[in-house]
Amino acid sequence: MSEVAQESVPKQSPKNRAPGALLARHAGIHLLVWLVAFCLFAAADSWSSLTGLAIASLLAVVTGALAGLATVTLIHEWFHFVGAWLSGGAYTIPAKPGLFVYDWDFTANSVRQFKLMSVAGSVGGAIGVALLWLSVPADTSGRTALLAGGITSFAFAAAIEWPVLRRTRVSGDPLAELSKIDVSVLLRSLALGVAVGVMAWYVLGP
Repeated sequence: MSEVAQESVPKQSPKNRAPGALLARHAGIHLLVWLVAFCLFAAADSWSSLTGLAIASLLAVVTGALAGLATVTLIHEWFHFVGAWLSGGAYTIPAKPGLFVYDWDFTANSVRQFKLMSVAGSVGGAIGVALLWLSVPADTSGRTALLAGGITSFAFAAAIEWPVLRRTRVSGDPLAELSKIDVSVLLRSLALGVAVGVMAWYVLGP
């Protein structure tokens, strides 16, 4: 191919990729993050089971909690996207990879569409917790931490999103209600989520 022909071919960049390609890129990165988190937990859990060392048990708890958090959080976010798609909502897929799969268009979407999109995330979080509960028995401290991490993620998201949904039913302005989420709200929600997760780890543990 000549230099002129090469110059006439537009270079592919994240900004001009098709939405489907961007979505696949997000999915691939999220899957990789989940696999890394779960592999670290599996290695620590195996080490703990084989040796009974205190440091191995501690690592199993830490990595288990992180793997549970990652599992439920990612399922939660992808169910938000499913809700956005099912509602027929207007959104764009960001070029830069991150936790959030899409950018919601508040001006083009209705309150009903926002509610469906938002509730879908909570449904996904509940499904994520159920999957952890059914797939990994809570028969060690590390495996219990896996489930507790998922419960922490669900409780944290619920503490943020459910009040927004409740206020939106009254005001009809989801963007205004979301704008009330500040650092103090995030910290309180995080504290609640951690407290619920620790309680779950204590109650459900062997």
